[in-house]
Order: sequence, then C-alpha cells, then structure tokens
Amino acid sequence: MSKPRRRKGDAIDGILLLDKSPGLTSNQALQQAKRLLAARKAGHTGSLDPLATGLLPVCFGEATKISAFLLDSDKRYWVLVRLGTATATGDAEGEILTRKPVPKPSRERIEAALARFRGEIMQIPPMYSALKQGGQRLYDLARQGIEVERPPRRVVIHELQLLDFGPDFLELEVFCSKGTFIRTLAEDIAGALDTLGHVEQLRRTAVGDFAIDDAVTLEALAEMPLAERRALLLPIDRAVASWPEVRLGDEMAFYLLRGQPVLIPKLQAEGFVRLYNREGAFIGVGEVLDDGRVAPRRLFNLSKPKPSA
Repeated sequence: MSKPRRRKGDAIDGILLLDKSPGLTSNQALQQAKRLLAARKAGHTGSLDPLATGLLPVCFGEATKISAFLLDSDKRYWVLVRLGTATATGDAEGEILTRKPVPKPSRERIEAALARFRGEIMQIPPMYSALKQGGQRLYDLARQGIEVERPPRRVVIHELQLLDFGPDFLELEVFCSKGTFIRTLAEDIAGALDTLGHVEQLRRTAVGDFAIDDAVTLEALAEMPLAERRALLLPIDRAVASWPEVRLGDEMAFYLLRGQPVLIPKLQAEGFVRLYNREGAFIGVGEVLDDGRVAPRRLFNLSKPKPSA
C-alpha cells in the first residue's frame, strides 16, 4: 500500500509584492518566490511577459482566494516604444518583420495621436498572448505560424502621458483597465503616427492599490533569512483596502460564513465590501445586493462564531 504524498511547504497566508526581473516568466518568478518562502500554495495575479519587469503580487495560501479581484484591478505601466519597426511578438523579443520610416516627430503631433487612445477603446488581442481560442492558447497557434481572427475587446485607458520622445522612440506612462495589451497599444499609437512600433521596455508600476515602491526583488529575498522573507507578507485585506468596511456581529457572521446573505441595518455601502467579525478579523469579501443584504463572495478559513442564544 502506497503512502500518501506529503505536501511540501508550510501553510502560510498573505500577499508578497514582487518586483519581477526581466527574462523570467511570471510563473517562474512565482515558483522561485514560493520556494524562498517555503510555502505550500501560491498564485500570481496577472502575467507579465518575460521582457517586462515590475510589480507582480504573489498570493500565498488563503490569499489566493482574493487574486481574482487583483486580476480585475486597474494597472499602471511605464513603457518605451521603439518606432520604425514591427516585430512578430509586438516587443523587442520578437523577430523584426518589417520597417517603415518614422515621420519627424513633434510634441503636438504625438499628443494628438495619444488623445485618440484615451478613454474607452477597442483592442484586437495580439496572437502572442495567453488568451484561448478554440481551446488553444493564441501563442501556441502563433508559434505554429497560424493566425486566427480575434474579436476586439473593450478596454479603458484612464491616463496616457507622454514622458519623453525622440526621433524613433516614445516614453509613456499608461494607467489602464484590466485586459489592456500594452504591446497592442504601442503598435496602434505607432500606426496613428504613420509608422510602425513595438515595446522595447515595459515596467508595471502599480496594481490596484499596490505600488512598485513597496515591492522586493527575488535577489533581495534570497539574501534574507526565512523569517524576514515571511515578515514581508501583507495581510489579505490590503488587496481590497479601498473598499468599504462592514463589521459583523456574531450572529450575522455565523450565517454569512455559511453562505447566507445577511441584512445589515443602516448600511450605506454599495458594490463590494470588506467583511470583519466582531473582533476585527477579516473574514471575507461580500457584495451589497439590491435589497440591502450583504452576500458572501469570498470567505476565508477562520473559526466560525456560534449564533447567540
């Protein structure tokens, strides 16, 4: 009779703000962080291309339940766009496909082009992306030389700022909704300037309420003892710190933790809320329904209070 497999790592909970280095996939960075923290369970919150650097929140243990909300968060990027060449992947890692002269740039012309991409826009996802079509990843099809039609997707560019420019480059800051492809945005902006373009450098500087200034590199983590690494973990509710807080009494918490919506008198909040028990412990994420009740959407494994007599 075979012995049951022993699960590796400890059951730790929290969010690590990782500053991903270039050359790593997001999953490679995740696996290294998981090993360095000797964690049993971990997941990341939105892929960065190997070329890209910057903020990659990594969720450990119970925090993986909150990762979907981070995936839905707005993101901020710094990007260097190289003008005059198009590549197979839309970034500097791809083979150069074609070249086109770059008209003499001026701030006025560039700003006029950027104005077309602020607000709600439609994007056609690149073939080199992890999106699935017909059960296959687009990048797998692209590597086979197959190109398929991709339906356009609605995204929102909240801010698009020109930081610098030169004869063949643009330096931009982008604040955008989930699902935005920066490579596609770079190509489309270049097209609006009557040339070609690709992403030469890309750095993600914010995810939701998290900022790159609070992130740590894998190299820095490796220099620390284990206790210091784990001390960097943020509480799970930091991921939704901007949402309204709802404090529950014992009886309300009892029923909500069992999946039942509860009515909270004089509740002024709308949409998603943070849920805490009477002692102030974070117990999950809820959503305010049209009738004023709060329904549980993600709950965490805490001791469940008993209803009052």
